[in-house]
Amino acid sequence: METSHPQPGPDSELKNRHRRMWALGDYKSVAAEVVPELGAVLAAEAGIGPGDYVLDIAAGTGNASIPAALAGADIVALDLTPELLEAGRAIAGSQGIDLEWVEGDAEDLPFDNGTFDAVISCVGVMFAPNHQRAAAELLRVCRPGGTIALLNWTPEGFVGELMSIMRDYQPPQAAVPGPPLWGRQDYVSGLFGGGVQDWQGRQQMVTVDRFENPGHFLEFFKANFGPVMGVYRGLGEDIERTAALDRELTSLAERHARAADNGIEMDWEYLLLRGTAGEGR
Repeated sequence: METSHPQPGPDSELKNRHRRMWALGDYKSVAAEVVPELGAVLAAEAGIGPGDYVLDIAAGTGNASIPAALAGADIVALDLTPELLEAGRAIAGSQGIDLEWVEGDAEDLPFDNGTFDAVISCVGVMFAPNHQRAAAELLRVCRPGGTIALLNWTPEGFVGELMSIMRDYQPPQAAVPGPPLWGRQDYVSGLFGGGVQDWQGRQQMVTVDRFENPGHFLEFFKANFGPVMGVYRGLGEDIERTAALDRELTSLAERHARAADNGIEMDWEYLLLRGTAGEGR
């Protein structure tokens, strides 16, 4: 059954902005062409298998949901942006994969306490504006003794640098913590307090070989990745700042690139983190 969960009051405009941002461009292409393996890495780390009931939060187009379903689990893929859910539903359908797609907010999940055996998120929940609220909701819907597994970009890695650059070209983001903080194990552990036990984390790299050169990276992300597109749109007709952002993002790719057979390769760092929901919470 398809479920829709309306967004509540005070944060509604912020959530609407996030929804519109992620609907820009073609995130399906980013997930499928740039970092296609990350979802399967997370599903394996979570130990997902037949009989598990799993929630994938901020699932996007199903980068982790689909591998988890292929492992035999019953999957609920939740995302704030209906356009991403539609794309994911089409991808899963083309592969004959059956899972539930739910429009909903990571900070206000439409599920009862302790519903799921595992709760996962692949570079997704880290973008929720209120980190503490998102963590509390994630923990709330996981059953005691269940698994919580996350894959998040680190502050020091390529995507963390990308987000830092973009932040400098946006209006002041007072009181909104940066998404890459979720790429620090101590920060995530603090968000969950004593609610999650036995955290196990490690930093890993994904090798991105989608681009011919740094300029190709820039044009692809300007055309397809919603957060980057949103920043450029916010600059409007400011030619100088637009050109400056072009230079910074191109320079970022140049610093991380190495020559490869068909263009360049870049290593993008992420944190893979797994813990167990506490029994006494």
